[in-house]
Amino acid sequence: MDAFTQGYIEAALWVFELDGLGVDLPPDLRAQAEEDCRDFQEANAETLGTVCAGRADWAQAGQDFYLTRERHGAGFWDGDWPYPAGRVLTEAAHAYGEWTEFTAWAIEEDI
Repeated sequence: MDAFTQGYIEAALWVFELDGLGVDLPPDLRAQAEEDCRDFQEANAETLGTVCAGRADWAQAGQDFYLTRERHGAGFWDGDWPYPAGRVLTEAAHAYGEWTEFTAWAIEEDI
């Protein structure tokens, strides 16, 4: 699994305080995360490549994809990404909508 996807999954687990508990995503959610991350990276390859080349932090980009997609209080738009890349990536992440299947699973897991 690439660093971007790993960062994305780590952020999702962190939001629901499931990180560090040894919780694994079910295979269907893992496949969905991998597909969404692959699609996002391919669709935004030029922007991500330009920005991440200087930062070399693909895991952070994956975390910001999850946080921005879910419209949390951090992400591509919060100032860590240069303009206009942050705006472009924010709009692209918002187009994915919320990951409702993960949210439903995480709420069920958080006993």
